[in-house]
Amino acid sequence: MSRRIEIELTSKREDGTWTWRAAGALQPKGVVADSVVPSGTAVKDVVRAEVESDLDGTRVLSITAPKQKSAREGLLEILPSEKPFEAVTQQLRKKGPRDGDKRRGPRRDGDKPRGERRDGDKPRGERREGSEGRGDRPRRPFFETPPELPQRPKPKRIKPRRVNVDAVLAELPEAQRAIAEKVLLGGVPAVRAAVEEQNKKAVAEGREKIPADGLVVIAEQLLPRLRVAEWRDRASSAETIIEDIDLRDLRSIVVSADQLVAIDEATRALVAKMKQALVVRQETEIRNWFEDIASATKVGRVVRALRLSSQPPKAGVPFPPALATELVDATVAGMTADAPSERWITLLEAAAFSPVHGKILPPAVPTVVSEDLLKTITRLGPLMPQLAALFGVMVDPKARPPRPLQQPRGDKNPKKRAADVNKSADAKAPRGPKPQGAPKATPPAPVAVEESTEVPATEVPSDSPAE
Repeated sequence: MSRRIEIELTSKREDGTWTWRAAGALQPKGVVADSVVPSGTAVKDVVRAEVESDLDGTRVLSITAPKQKSAREGLLEILPSEKPFEAVTQQLRKKGPRDGDKRRGPRRDGDKPRGERRDGDKPRGERREGSEGRGDRPRRPFFETPPELPQRPKPKRIKPRRVNVDAVLAELPEAQRAIAEKVLLGGVPAVRAAVEEQNKKAVAEGREKIPADGLVVIAEQLLPRLRVAEWRDRASSAETIIEDIDLRDLRSIVVSADQLVAIDEATRALVAKMKQALVVRQETEIRNWFEDIASATKVGRVVRALRLSSQPPKAGVPFPPALATELVDATVAGMTADAPSERWITLLEAAAFSPVHGKILPPAVPTVVSEDLLKTITRLGPLMPQLAALFGVMVDPKARPPRPLQQPRGDKNPKKRAADVNKSADAKAPRGPKPQGAPKATPPAPVAVEESTEVPATEVPSDSPAE
């Protein structure tokens, strides 16, 4: 999850990227694109940045421009006091022999002086390497952080203005404007609900009811005209940022255009332009999607590549076989026998919802299989049955496939989040014996890549509506 830290911009490269490090420290450090750095920022400036850290390293998401120093910054304001002034006096202690040993009492016989060793005592370095030191502890394998990748700018969301809607409201009589406002908020049902509420108050106060049929007829007549005006406001706002607009907004505009009635030629031309822009934007996003996955796989950021592959810009996009082979090989290469269980869990969580989840099959299980790893295998078994069979875990054929982990805002420990999900998973599923090492069977054959690998519709993110 993202967090805020202060970073120092150390230099600017010829290709436009900036190098950075944590303010006052050597780590973390990395490279950030020029588009993320605010204008007017210079080298050695300390800025506030939003970063995201995972096993692949730390990357900068956004940078806040540094605050301008005011003329009064650093000055202390002297406030007047009504107390009378009193001079400060001090009395220094006279110099003399230290009496610390006298207070603690005489030393015992055989106590060694400070800074000296007894006969037979080993130096610190030798004691650490002995059987009683830290030399017996297993050292974790060294992991070199892959290089940082430049982040693409976030797509822009539309902010529609009420130009066409206000024009329609200005043409209506004063008595119909209140009805039109209700129609804009909730359609004809909102008008019926408002009339019923007003009639309840009228009955309670002893007044006559308002005839609802006439008001509903007026609302039904105004609805098509208001919907067209509202759609034109959204489309006009999208037209100004058509090259950088978010696909979710553009899809909603195109889908809602099919529900418009009684539109003129200008609106038809705008609808055709939005549909053509949607085709172009989808092709661009799909091309960028493939490039980002390939770049992350090439530099060794396998977890990011797997997570990107599970978020296609459009449902049903065929995944290239060559890219699928590279992603599978990079994922299997990280699942070595000496890799810790935390690394396996992170790779499995990212690979389970990737289009290549059915082809992930390492040659052997890790040397040390933790309880959290077995619970993760059991939970992800319906999506990766070949991996569950490798670990000897029985998968229930009627079990529903799990959903991706939704990390809440401010979650700084995704490993603990995965452990909590494993604890709440169904632990009653039958499982085989716990493996203690690599299986004696021969390693499986390399996974063959199909000619066409399609992204399942269930892997589309919840915030991207399918067409």
